[in-house]
Amino acid sequence: MAEQRSPKPQVVGSIPSWPATYLTPLYDEGLTGFLMNAKTEQTGNSMDILKWITVAVFLAAAIVGNQYFSEQSLLIRVIAILVAVSIAFLVASTTTKGKIAFGFAKDSRVEARKVVWPTRQETVQTTLIIMLAVSVMSLLLWGIDGILVRIVAFALGQEI
Repeated sequence: MAEQRSPKPQVVGSIPSWPATYLTPLYDEGLTGFLMNAKTEQTGNSMDILKWITVAVFLAAAIVGNQYFSEQSLLIRVIAILVAVSIAFLVASTTTKGKIAFGFAKDSRVEARKVVWPTRQETVQTTLIIMLAVSVMSLLLWGIDGILVRIVAFALGQEI
């Protein structure tokens, strides 16, 4: 069987629906000469660490503040917690991982809108069918269990 090579050896991936990964050569002074390594996308920057620490501080402040001000009105504490969590949420949304998460959430919302949800009648009918099937199976298993208990009791010479 002959090995087939890509006309562009620096491109990996032959399925058209998969994105190609470009490889960059790294020099290795060992036996291999040049090694090919996949380029990885930078997933964060140095400010992200500071932002995540800020998020943790705001969330910790919300928890500790709720305990510390336990004598205060519940409404005031809930508002303070919502403000702290909102600020933490906004700071997290400016990080690289936060942007990825928000993009995923937005894409998920778009996909959920494409779903054809069942009508009320279909939902009720499906629920009734499932309840009937569960009832029949439970009665069947109850009957088999009763028979097996009697067989075991008979084999051991015990009365039920």
